[in-house]
Amino acid sequence: MSVIYVLIPIAVLFVMIGLAIFFWAVKSKQFDDLDKQGFSILFDDEPKAPAKTEPTGQPDHTTNSSDHEPR
Repeated sequence: MSVIYVLIPIAVLFVMIGLAIFFWAVKSKQFDDLDKQGFSILFDDEPKAPAKTEPTGQPDHTTNSSDHEPR
């Protein structure tokens, strides 16, 4: 029976901490837009435009010529 004198204050403390966290979340606008993250998975991201490079007049040597030679 004496354990209940310890458990009740602990339970009240947990409730107060839970309420404090809840009111902090409401105050910091955590619940403003609940649907945004759920719908974001349904839509593709905006495609990024490729970076434009200025032509230098030099041929593009992106492949190594030794890759095409037989060994």
